[in-house]
Amino acid sequence: MKSNVGFLALIAALGGFLFGYDTAIISGTIGFVKTQFGLSTAMEGWYVSSALVGTILGVLVAGLLSDRYGRKNMLIMSGIFFAASAVGCVISGSFQSLVMYRLLGGLGVGVASMLSPLYISEIAPAKNRGRLVALYQLAITLGILCAYFANAYLLSVSESAPSLEASGFWYKISVAEVWRVMLGSETIPALVFLLLLLAIPKSPRWLASKGKIEEAQRILRGFMSQEEADMEIKQVREVLSRKSLGIKSVFNGPFRLAMIIGIGLAFLGQLSGINAIIYYGPRILEEGGIPLGEALGSQVIIGLVNVIFTFVALWKIDKIGRKPLLIYGIIGMTISLLMVGTLFYLEVNNTYLLMTFILTFLACFSFSFGPVLWVLLSEIYPLKIRGAAMSIATLAVWLGATFIGQMTPWLLENLLPHGTFWFFAIFMVPAMYLVVKILPETKGKSLEEIEDYWLKKK
Repeated sequence: MKSNVGFLALIAALGGFLFGYDTAIISGTIGFVKTQFGLSTAMEGWYVSSALVGTILGVLVAGLLSDRYGRKNMLIMSGIFFAASAVGCVISGSFQSLVMYRLLGGLGVGVASMLSPLYISEIAPAKNRGRLVALYQLAITLGILCAYFANAYLLSVSESAPSLEASGFWYKISVAEVWRVMLGSETIPALVFLLLLLAIPKSPRWLASKGKIEEAQRILRGFMSQEEADMEIKQVREVLSRKSLGIKSVFNGPFRLAMIIGIGLAFLGQLSGINAIIYYGPRILEEGGIPLGEALGSQVIIGLVNVIFTFVALWKIDKIGRKPLLIYGIIGMTISLLMVGTLFYLEVNNTYLLMTFILTFLACFSFSFGPVLWVLLSEIYPLKIRGAAMSIATLAVWLGATFIGQMTPWLLENLLPHGTFWFFAIFMVPAMYLVVKILPETKGKSLEEIEDYWLKKK
């Protein structure tokens, strides 16, 4: 009986849903946590970026452990981290313990952010690999949107619940300290993810790299024709027959340029300010004159735009390719960032105009950097060191995200909102150079053909 590779990709992409949910759910809790624990600006930044430190740790170990123990097993581990973190945040008794559980959730994000797209790329046929891996980014945006809905809904429930008894555990987590149930709501998708992971097979390319060729063939024949499966295995065998690659070859050999592209785009994509809007959206919108309740509602609109325009990437990435989407997206992002900064600088008191350009920025990111980056990171590295190489590149994503998470409160205070958005716009210049001058087009090529490209390139 043949499996549906799209269904398998959807299950793996749920790691992206949890990544997005965990990343965005914190936006509705920052004000409450800051007030309850009396946090300074620096500690506010640490509350936001603590999960990102956990993410960096998760990425550092995910590559090597997935090369050793398999993509599926490590994805299951990430689901356990997500669930434990959500429950821990509900019961945490101090700011220190809250940060510890956020770090644990960050470990889950780090593992899932690397292995979900990697797993999908290793089961997907070349002709629609871009679309299937982009499902991961779609899942991220859906996770962000659901987190925004959850925050807005839980806040409205807490504000309209005077009839509840003003004591007890449920009153504490759902009314008095509503941030607890916001963070704890992640338990549900984490458990669903864990259960569904039991239904997916191991990565056939990983199995082949461990010498389990027959098992890899059997899995591939489950969702493609025998001829296609045999061709895939033949290409994998040719790759495996080459001289063993050490991790040093990632930086010194023919794959050095692939690492430059991956690390560069990963880091610069975060410096566009995308996570500043996700983490600090309510605060930024309040700076523009929108009250907190309306700001949380506006974030739902931000989440919807994020989802809708990710479908553009799903529709076009395997037709027009990776490079055109990135070029159009970077142009739109740059213009939007400059315009938002200008509106703040001129103190234009028009919240609709401000939201228009913030949404334009989100739309451009959602059909370009958001999905295309994960597709590229999952396909441009050689099989023998794919886990470790993607781990290094994904690390750059989270280093950039940690920098933005920690520094945004400082930037908003010292550069003010207009300077902050202009600061983000500067980093789109080197991103455009990387895409136009260095990045090759990979649409329609098998993973083994992409590996051959780097080997042949002088």
